[in-house]
Amino acid sequence: SLISETHAGPAVPYLSSLNMDPTGQKYFTIIDYVIFALLLVASMAIGLYYAFTGGRQSTTQEFMYADRSMKCLPLSLSLMATFQSAVAIIGTPAEVYANGTQYWFIGCCYILGLLIPAHIFIPMFYRLHLTSVYQYLELRFCKAVRICGTVTFIFQMVVYMGVGIYTPALALNAVTGFHLWGAVLATGLVCTLYTALGGLKAVVWTDVFQTVVMFTGQLAVIIVGVHQAGGLSDAWVKVRDGGRISGIDLNPDPTVRHTFWTLGVGGVFLMLSLYGVNQAQVQRYLSSRTEKEAVMSCYMVFPCLQVALMLSCLMGLVMFACYGNNSPLEQQYITSKDQMVLYFVMDMLQNFPGLPGLFVACLFSASLSTISSAFNSLATVTMVDLIKPHYSMTEARATLLSKMLALSYGIICVAMAYVVHLMNSSVLQAALSIFGMVGGPLLGLFCLGIFFPCANSIGAVAGLAAGLVMAFWVGIGGFLSRMPSSVQVLPFNSTNTSENITVPISTSIPAGLNGLYSLSYMWYSALNSSTVVLIGLIISFMTETFLPSNAVSPVEHETSV
Repeated sequence: SLISETHAGPAVPYLSSLNMDPTGQKYFTIIDYVIFALLLVASMAIGLYYAFTGGRQSTTQEFMYADRSMKCLPLSLSLMATFQSAVAIIGTPAEVYANGTQYWFIGCCYILGLLIPAHIFIPMFYRLHLTSVYQYLELRFCKAVRICGTVTFIFQMVVYMGVGIYTPALALNAVTGFHLWGAVLATGLVCTLYTALGGLKAVVWTDVFQTVVMFTGQLAVIIVGVHQAGGLSDAWVKVRDGGRISGIDLNPDPTVRHTFWTLGVGGVFLMLSLYGVNQAQVQRYLSSRTEKEAVMSCYMVFPCLQVALMLSCLMGLVMFACYGNNSPLEQQYITSKDQMVLYFVMDMLQNFPGLPGLFVACLFSASLSTISSAFNSLATVTMVDLIKPHYSMTEARATLLSKMLALSYGIICVAMAYVVHLMNSSVLQAALSIFGMVGGPLLGLFCLGIFFPCANSIGAVAGLAAGLVMAFWVGIGGFLSRMPSSVQVLPFNSTNTSENITVPISTSIPAGLNGLYSLSYMWYSALNSSTVVLIGLIISFMTETFLPSNAVSPVEHETSV
């Protein structure tokens, strides 16, 4: 679902402590603004602290990898916060409110999705002493494959940055009247400065602080929401009787949006693309003091993710306990499902001054943690993969250039937010899907190199290209196929009646291209990564005569996979 810029309609009751205009739109109180401002000030202070202490970010090793001195607890919280974005904070509760707790079963995929990186990807990358994860692609294949992987990652993250910073700001603006570009610029400026000044240490420790704010804000909303719903027992009865407690759906149909298989199996591939081969996460693993601590930090992400998922799902249930089937969306108080969480906070929790501000701080903490990780990882891969191999420079100059790159990506992020603002809603939804569509082919590229010694560089490039084509074909094709048809059913003229023809709807599984377009989005990573591996192996076999592959992968000199 997408966020419309149209402001919310007339307000419902419970508005005694909120400032309102004649149209009924809700506004923040002074306390709410103060709490939100404190979040930004504290985040900036952490960045300044690490900019002027320790090594003062004077080397690329410190700026990009925190001198490889990080402990597992802060790293695990940072790993969780990196992709616990504001889109998830406002999207998951709305999903549970509308469709029940079936989405909760995505927690099952966290087991394999973290065990595989902990025992395969992390040991390999750590023992190779990489700076950029895409250096592996050059070691295994060639420089062209490395550049292809780097450019694909940059495209993925730049698009996602703009959407990630704009989405929560627009939801906040639509529900509360909070200035849209004030929120975007404040978030972008603070995030850019503490990332550029404090390096990875600042990013990790602000992630820790922002994770605490996220959990506190969500927990406060849940506690107060349960109280407003009449207590824990009443809230449980309402969600149970409302059919929001879902059992395990074992339907094997891959076109069903959320089942145990799409979430628990398809989700594993999504987790691997995020926690196995994504530069933002690998960079944190490599900043650990030892390989053991890197693996342990990956293990500790599991309970962190489960807590985050639980809080988001509980918020959705509490929203249903308070509203029931009288959805604010159906009542036209809001214009999008993405506005529901903020509307709930502003509507039901207004008797607790500061709580709306705390939740907005929670929301923007998720946004800050995601965007700052993107800035830092983008600056690293641009420097290591695209600049350093072609230009020799001193350490001081390289460090300064890395900081300038982080600053530049901050400016690009705000610019991308404006580009997203100019797009219509259908393009915005497509942009949101790009992050998921591109992750699968990159995962397939790394799997091709790690698990198939017979693969060569021509097969790798062809496989990546095929995977990206498949990703955008299925992703965009599926989106277009689900758009409402403009064809209208006219009255049956032969009888001069005003009744419309009833068109039967088939419930059979779609076939052919329609079946491919109807594929659940949770299978996208699996489909796209498998395409890369399959095409990569076929092309490698066909070109083996012209370009023999290395029988032994370079990593086998360092570690056994």
